[in-house]
Amino acid sequence: MTRDDVQHWLNRYIEAWRANDAATIETLFTDEAEYRYRPYGDEVLRGAKAISASWLESPDDPASWEAAYEPFAVEGDRAVAVGWSRYAANATDPERTYRNAYLLEFAPDGRCRSFTEFFMLEQ
Repeated sequence: MTRDDVQHWLNRYIEAWRANDAATIETLFTDEAEYRYRPYGDEVLRGAKAISASWLESPDDPASWEAAYEPFAVEGDRAVAVGWSRYAANATDPERTYRNAYLLEFAPDGRCRSFTEFFMLEQ
């Protein structure tokens, strides 16, 4: 993977999040992919279908957020990406910005086979 390949994947990740469409989400991940919302604990989603189902359990309104991510380091089939996700204020929450880091491993076809998310609410 090159930096450009990883950036392209991250752009598609944002597009899939915004689309709230299972098929679009599933194109990002391998059939045996592991997805961790947090780097600790036992919650590991396995497979593109399980990942898309999880994303769509409680989808974010596409108009309620914005995000930007970029590769921080790329070596072989592994990458670290950093960026931010910002949610608009709503009836119960003020505007919130999260700082994100992703640990990514890719299959030879460019789909992600391992995704681990780290995030922190900006104060």
